[in-house]
Amino acid sequence: MVCGGFVCTKNALSALNVLYVLVSLLLIGVAAWGKWFDLVSSFRVVAGVVSVGIFLFLVAIVGLCGALKHHQVLLFFYMIILFTVFVMQFAVSCACLALNKEQQNQLLEVGWNKSETTQRDVEKTLNCCGFSSVPINGSCAASCYKPVTPSACDTCSNTIQQIAGEVLRFVGGIGLFFSFSEILGVWLAHRYRNLKDPRSNPGAFL
Repeated sequence: MVCGGFVCTKNALSALNVLYVLVSLLLIGVAAWGKWFDLVSSFRVVAGVVSVGIFLFLVAIVGLCGALKHHQVLLFFYMIILFTVFVMQFAVSCACLALNKEQQNQLLEVGWNKSETTQRDVEKTLNCCGFSSVPINGSCAASCYKPVTPSACDTCSNTIQQIAGEVLRFVGGIGLFFSFSEILGVWLAHRYRNLKDPRSNPGAFL
């Protein structure tokens, strides 16, 4: 059996979905690890990462079952879901790569103002206080903050902007890589659905 036939396509689609299963378990494990060691105290962030991991896991299981059983219905829904994820992920990845510094700063400020727990996490991790100005009479989780000399701490906007560009480029690049792997999965599933199992009855319907 040459590569590109029924068995080769089945193995390639199965291997791709096994990779998705491993990535989903990694996402769930990293989120649980960060919450367990109190690296991330925001429940929304942890819940968001875990939700993405569970969704990816379920999609991968559907694709894996469809590949192993050559199940037409499962493969069809797998293609539809994966193509939808591809469109959204490709758009988000391109947006991450296209954002300029002013747009980055606006988005960071919106995210900063939405959650106080996220603010404390950022202040403690990056050792900074406030977003655009250091609070004089407020509270700050950074070790550099002292009410007597609050100016000893730098603002978080300056610190975040130094790494935001690199993070966005990294996230955009990873997103593009996985988006092309998703379109590969759609192509493999479509090809596999239209291949007849050589072990089945030659006159049977696909």
